[in-house]
Amino acid sequence: MAGYGFRVTETLTDVHMWTDGACKGNPGLGGWGVWMKAGGHERELFGGEKVTTNNRMELTAVIEGLKALNRPCKVTLHVDSQYVKNGAQTWMKGWKRNGWKTADKKPVKNVELWQALDEQLGRHDITWVWVKGHAGDPGNEKADELANKGAAAAR
Repeated sequence: MAGYGFRVTETLTDVHMWTDGACKGNPGLGGWGVWMKAGGHERELFGGEKVTTNNRMELTAVIEGLKALNRPCKVTLHVDSQYVKNGAQTWMKGWKRNGWKTADKKPVKNVELWQALDEQLGRHDITWVWVKGHAGDPGNEKADELANKGAAAAR
C-alpha cells in the first residue's frame, strides 16, 4: 500500500506492532492489546469490553494501535488473526465495492470496525505478518498478555 494516504517521498518511521484480542466466552468479557516498538522506544496499549466477541477485540487492537501513531508510519503489523489479515488484505475491497455487503449480499459483520480499520490503513504503509498464536512469538505473547489485562480491567 505504499503511497496510499501519504507522499512516497516522506521518510516514514519504522514501527513493529503486535496486536491481539482475547475473549472469555464468545460473546463474553473481552480485551485487546497492542505492543509496539520504534527505534529504542516501546509502547503498550490495552482495553476491553464487558460483552464482546473475539473478532471484535482482534479488530479493535489493530485499529487502536494504528490510531495511536501520530503521523504516517511504515508499520510491520504482526497479527494472529486470519480474520483480520484476510479481511484487510482480500475481502475489504469487495465489501467496499458492494456497499459493505458480502458476496451473498448480507451486511458485513462488525462493519463499523472494518470502516475504522480502512481509515487507519489509508494513513500508513502496512506490511502484514501472520504469526501463530500461543506459539512462543515474544511480541504475540506480549500482545496476548495485554489483551488479557484489558479484559480484566473491563470487569
